[in-house]
Amino acid sequence: MSTVSAEKTRPVVDWSLAASTGAFLVRGGPAVPKEEAQLAVTELRELTVDAEAHVRELTGLGAGLPLLPGEVVDRPGWVRSAAAGLDALTAKALRTLPSNPLSPVLAGGAGVQTGVVLAFLASRVLGQYDPFGGGEGRLVLVAPNVVTAQRAMDVDGRDFRMWVCLHESTHRLQFTAVDWLRDYFADEVERLVSGLADDEDGITDLFGRLPEAFREAKRNKADGVLALGQLLRSPKQREVFDKLLALSTLLEGHADYVMDAVGPAVVPSVETIRARFTARREGGGLLDRVLRALLGIDAKIRQYAQGSAFTTRVVERVGMPGFNAVWTSPNTLPSRAEIADPDAWVRRVHG
Repeated sequence: MSTVSAEKTRPVVDWSLAASTGAFLVRGGPAVPKEEAQLAVTELRELTVDAEAHVRELTGLGAGLPLLPGEVVDRPGWVRSAAAGLDALTAKALRTLPSNPLSPVLAGGAGVQTGVVLAFLASRVLGQYDPFGGGEGRLVLVAPNVVTAQRAMDVDGRDFRMWVCLHESTHRLQFTAVDWLRDYFADEVERLVSGLADDEDGITDLFGRLPEAFREAKRNKADGVLALGQLLRSPKQREVFDKLLALSTLLEGHADYVMDAVGPAVVPSVETIRARFTARREGGGLLDRVLRALLGIDAKIRQYAQGSAFTTRVVERVGMPGFNAVWTSPNTLPSRAEIADPDAWVRRVHG
């Protein structure tokens, strides 16, 4: 860890500027009749409570925890929430670079760039559970995006809203029912970022090599996120990156599995929604696809599929109680290799 004094350090990203930039740039939502908009907002807020109850029944997690409604926001609201959560997550790790006269300019530039990315994502994110937002965690649902997606896919409104709430409620339950997960995730992120920050030019050098890494990944038809991992020079950095990638794949895949496994009794049109949603994930125009690739969104989509396949296979082998052994401690989390080979995880954890 760097020993530079607090007085001589600087933030790498101006998160306030990132929030204001993203909120200013983000496009408005669709024109929706007032009654339809009010119905969507009311149902999203209320369905998170029902959704988490269903998730608890399926997974066996969270008994005794309070059932809380989610927060419904517009696109600028999501940008501000995401910026605040990222600020909280990276607060310690990103405030260790030595200061210089250009520090405010550099932090401001990073804030503007981050705001542009958040503005792009804000028109696509349906919801999000941020374990670091609002101090104790925050579940937000982006009403205009949920309405836009539901209209584009021409699926039942209430079914789709419940389906989205099932996914995000699963994420909330992962972090609230597993008492060590939040701190573990934050500690690993700090280890990764601090490892770069220990080298004054580490982060700058990493971002400078990103364009070529993505071009190489495209030439080799490789995963952009994996290309980023190859840029990490120290074995310790790559080890932490692998842990975070495996954890993210597990969390997303588990949520995808749960939202479908809860079943037709809760979401009667679940098969139709899943088929149309998957097709929509893979669609988009040329510019949209380029931006998604650069931001790692296409890799994220593959994470959903791989993590869901891991969950499905483990549940088939040892049932949901056996799967829940993943939440015992950091030592029982699957590695990247085990995500791709669920049977290996079963052998290691269940003998």
